Amino acid sequence: MTAFTVALVLVVAAAGLLRWRRPAWYWLAFGVTLAALRVLIRYRSVMDACGLTVPPPRWRLALARATNQPIPEPRPPRIRRLRPTRTGLVLRLKLRPGQDVFDIAAASDRLRHSFSMFGVTSREVRSGVVEVRMTGYDVLKRVQMPAESETRAMRVPVALREDGSVHYRDYRAIPHALTLGATESGKSVYQRNLVAGLAPLDVALVGIDCKQGVELFPLARRFSALADSPDTAAELLNALVVRMADVYRLIRTQQRITVDVPDAEIAADIWDLPDELRPTPVVVLVDEVAELALYATKEEEKRRDRIITALVRLAQLGRAAGIYLEICGQRFGSELGKGITMLRAQLTGRTAHRLNDETSANMAFGDIAPDAVLAAIQIPAELRGLAIAGDASGGWHRIRAPHTSLRQAVNRCNRYADRTPDLPELAPFRPTIGTATELVPSAKASPATA
Repeated sequence: MTAFTVALVLVVAAAGLLRWRRPAWYWLAFGVTLAALRVLIRYRSVMDACGLTVPPPRWRLALARATNQPIPEPRPPRIRRLRPTRTGLVLRLKLRPGQDVFDIAAASDRLRHSFSMFGVTSREVRSGVVEVRMTGYDVLKRVQMPAESETRAMRVPVALREDGSVHYRDYRAIPHALTLGATESGKSVYQRNLVAGLAPLDVALVGIDCKQGVELFPLARRFSALADSPDTAAELLNALVVRMADVYRLIRTQQRITVDVPDAEIAADIWDLPDELRPTPVVVLVDEVAELALYATKEEEKRRDRIITALVRLAQLGRAAGIYLEICGQRFGSELGKGITMLRAQLTGRTAHRLNDETSANMAFGDIAPDAVLAAIQIPAELRGLAIAGDASGGWHRIRAPHTSLRQAVNRCNRYADRTPDLPELAPFRPTIGTATELVPSAKASPATA
């Protein structure tokens, strides 16, 4: 008996230590089993207390009265599947007649307390079927990306969601995106993860970094073009507009519209073209969009109008030509001048790190998910990297990118430097790499070697 007691104490102590120091290990070793039993045992009573039950059908009530049987109890949603994951549980429910997915979403906080879980979110899988994802610990406190993730063309994992799933940046589904964040909010780390994820893909990276290149130029070996000033950025964006027009002419010549060609084989964008003819897709990263929109003189105002006009054109027409925009900034508001709200309307994806003002949060989410505005301005300063991600569908999630140092991002870009394509239209903007510390971008310089 003494040996059993000692062993039990050691197991409890080990579980407590794991829960404190390594919550992911604790969850896999102990938490997942305890949580599954807790959910199954409490399920009916919790659903009844949360108002997620429906009365039995009339025929069962009539049958019970006719046979002097007890009145049937209210029925909760039927459990179709309970699946454990590395961060929590996934509960798939079949709703009863009269129930709605919004009933489950409204009761998420009560379900979290009742099942003693860290977080509960829900989504509709199809009509009448709801998936409830429950996390057993704070997965965003110490982000650990899965060793394997779903890979697809122009789709990269960049962060972890609060429900434990991976947040992807899918350019085929969401061509253009806006990323906002105050100083020291983690926006640069998010951007590094994005570049590191794109580095192994067959894609051309184009950067505009008006902070004299301190953010993007260390990654220059993987960039096909870089600009470090508004003047160079204006010329670079014009070159991209010219490339876009050339790609559209190529698509037009390859459409092959005849009565014998099925609809599915008619080319309407670069992804409908044969592999040998398909132009290289281009991802344009703008590090600080406000620097492109500010001006102090008449000449700078004319330059600013050219830049914003080019960005709006690329946002409106660039998707089919394989040109995708990543607009980043600390501040994004209508006071940046005409064309800014028009540009925002084309940026489907929205990501907001900690913001210092509600106006920027409204610019990010006010037109797609008003309830995400409050969440964006309530991110604490000590949680760098925590962000709110949403899109035009109105849904939003809390995400956090894993910490990636600049050294790690540089190493990854250098590793895949051989994948950097040479685009003739952008050759004057190819960064000149002299020594390990010298990167000289210039629109007037001769085409450089990488």
